[in-house]
Amino acid sequence: MSVLFMLFSILFCVCLIAANTLETKQIAFGPISLTGGLIVFPISYIINDCVCEVWGYQKTRLLIWTGFIMNFFFVTAGAICDAIPGAPYWQNEAGFHAIFGLAPRIAFASFVAFLVGSFANAYVMSKMKLSQSGAHFSVRAVASTIAGEGLDSLIFFPLALGGVVPWEAMPGMMIGQLVLKTVYEIIALPVTIRVVRAVKRHEGEDAYDLGISYNIWKIFSFD
Repeated sequence: MSVLFMLFSILFCVCLIAANTLETKQIAFGPISLTGGLIVFPISYIINDCVCEVWGYQKTRLLIWTGFIMNFFFVTAGAICDAIPGAPYWQNEAGFHAIFGLAPRIAFASFVAFLVGSFANAYVMSKMKLSQSGAHFSVRAVASTIAGEGLDSLIFFPLALGGVVPWEAMPGMMIGQLVLKTVYEIIALPVTIRVVRAVKRHEGEDAYDLGISYNIWKIFSFD
């Protein structure tokens, strides 16, 4: 297993776990309201792009499931700890609950949206690389982000906030998140391109997913 792939995997998992924690803070840029998770969550899609471009869809599939399991473990451990009564002298119960007391509905929506969005991102990257014969990395990086983040928002907001947030406000929230995350990807593209080129040179890898299975359940299949 490549050391660089291992490091990408660690950063991917850290971004997902950090996003869960940072989501509990609401921030605002003028009239636009966001969650703190926006600082790191788009990085997971950039890593997804890099891994798919260098090592291919099959390694990306392993990356996505690894991130899912680590994130699930973190959320579960936080929920268990939150459910255990605090010591009598401890005064931070409300603060701890605000961060780790993730509602089951929101957790479920987050997990489903992550899986669908991440696999859509990887699938689009893989197929576009084949159709473009490896050219135009920037185009497929942005297109895959739009596909992945679009599905992520389309699933997460109705599942997590439907009935809480007015339905007429939902499209604006989803579009706003998609636009901001796509802009994030575009701003980061010069760095992403250089990282991908450097990793390809170092690893001697430039995968093309010819004849592979895109079945998301074949986690350890590297045909």
